[in-house]
Amino acid sequence: MLPDLLGQIPSNEQIGSVTADGAYDTRKCHDAIADRGAHAVIPPRKNAKPWKALTAGAVARNEALRTSKYLGRAIWRRWSGYHRRSRVETKMHCVKLLGQRLMARDFDRQVAELQVRIAVLNGYTALGIPVTEAVA
Repeated sequence: MLPDLLGQIPSNEQIGSVTADGAYDTRKCHDAIADRGAHAVIPPRKNAKPWKALTAGAVARNEALRTSKYLGRAIWRRWSGYHRRSRVETKMHCVKLLGQRLMARDFDRQVAELQVRIAVLNGYTALGIPVTEAVA
């Protein structure tokens, strides 16, 4: 699925990184990401073994595997930026809690409907953020 999704992005568009969960820790996915010149942020599976370094994707994946074993999985997630993916998933879950479907049929109205939902979520988020002050 991932190679097809990357194929939908025009080849003149530059991709910085691709973040995905462990289900995408496959040769096809890593090779497709490396072919586009992007950095793969995919956690190696827990029982992962190094691949033969025949392709650029395999080399990058082996480096991620070596780094995650050296640092530990939790630190690797922070270091690589993988933790941002879970934050995005959590926020998308919150958006879906406000309704699974869009009511509007027109595209511009659908955009406005999503902007209203996001404004509501931002309001709730602002209520929960603590205000800290420096103590002299």
